Formats: sequence, structure tokens, C-alpha cells
Amino acid sequence: MVAQLQFNDLTLGYDRHPAVHHLSGEIAAGALLAVVGPNGAGKSTLFRGIVGILKPLAGSIGRGGVDIRDIAYLPQSADIDRSFPISVFDFVGTGLWRTSGSFGGVGKAARPKIANALAAVGLSGFENRNIGTLSGGQTQRMLFARVLLQDARVIVLDEPFNAVDARTTADLVTLIGRWHDEGRTVIAALHDMELVRTSFPETLLLARTAVAWGRTDEVLTTANQAEARRMCEAFDDGAAACTAAASPARAA
Repeated sequence: MVAQLQFNDLTLGYDRHPAVHHLSGEIAAGALLAVVGPNGAGKSTLFRGIVGILKPLAGSIGRGGVDIRDIAYLPQSADIDRSFPISVFDFVGTGLWRTSGSFGGVGKAARPKIANALAAVGLSGFENRNIGTLSGGQTQRMLFARVLLQDARVIVLDEPFNAVDARTTADLVTLIGRWHDEGRTVIAALHDMELVRTSFPETLLLARTAVAWGRTDEVLTTANQAEARRMCEAFDDGAAACTAAASPARAA
């Protein structure tokens, strides 16, 4: 299959300290991939590299001809400034920035699109609510509505189900399945291993680098998860950026 994303001996980090190092492998176009690993495994760092927020310290990321602007990114809800005075309607409307421009505002023609996106995630009637008044589950639904409007070929979801109730999770998993059926590439960082097993056919187990990568049932073994924990606990956060070539893990 055609590769949508390629990691070529990739090292990412902050202030020259690696958080992801010597990662090599490919994500196929149209893949539905879970990225899992202990806290501190580098999942959010990898996602920030994919969407262009972080530049590699070494190695490279190939995006299969997809412009960064055609990658939809749903950050962790903790990264959203809920004190910002903006309505749910206007916040979701920022998903149209590629067509309206960063400061273009919401035109009359766009209003039905925003209303439809809100309806698709179960937020009809919340249009005029301030985003700071939403519950955790409602906030995630709002973020998914914004991703819907982006209509992107690649969708990157960073812990989309944290602090979300079971009904909201089920609704949003259904939406992810629809994106996958449409041939979009969907990558999600998750902590719920049972959800990964039931809804994501492929998994990358990360611990600063790939511990295992391939079919979910082959990746999520007890031995692999124990190795991921061991690797994260042993990692030196004060280490300098990697310069020597290590043996990169590759997708199975």
C-alpha cells in the first residue's frame, strides 16, 4: 500500500533533548492506527512532529505529498484555553480556516456546514454557549466537530477520549470508523487497551521509540507492554540528542 507517513530515523524533542528517537516506519494511506505507550512515551511529541509544530532534531518525516494544512489535529483538551471568550459555533467554525483564512470570520454560506458538524456530534442547541461552560465530553464533541469541518485526508487525535463518558466515546468511535471507511488516514493516541483491541486494527507501541508496530493483537502482548514500561522508566530525561545511528524499529 502507498505510505501516507514515513518516519526516517526520526528524533524529536525539546531544547535538544530527545522525546522520540530513532523511529523508523511507515503508516499506510487509509490506515486506522492507535499509538499507545506509558506516560512519557512520546506520543504527543510524535503527533506534534507529524502536524509540523515540532521540527525534527534528526531524521525526517515524509507526508506522502500531503500538505501540512491538509492534516487535521485534535490536541488534548487540556491544551484548549477554555477561558477564551468564544462561542461553540465560532470555535467550530475555525475548522474552515483553510477556506476562510485565519481572520476571515464565518460567512453566511459556511453557517449550514457548522450547524451540520455540530449536529453530527450531538451538539445542536449548544451553538451560543461559551466553550468554558462545556463538560469534558461536550468539549471533545466540539473538537471533533471542528475536525469534521477540516475535511482532511489525515486526522491526528491526541487522547480524544480522556475524561469522556461511555456514550460520548461510543459516538466518537463511530465517527472515527466513518472517517476510516472514507479512506482517510486516522491516527489516535489512546490509553484504553480494550478500546484499541476492539476498534483499531493496527497499533504502534511507543516508548520513546517503537517497541512493537503492526497488527493490534500481535502488538499488545503482556511482554511488549512490560518492555515499554521498562524502557520509559529507564530513559534519562537529561540525555543529549542522539547523534549515533541506533537500530531503528520498523513497522511489521
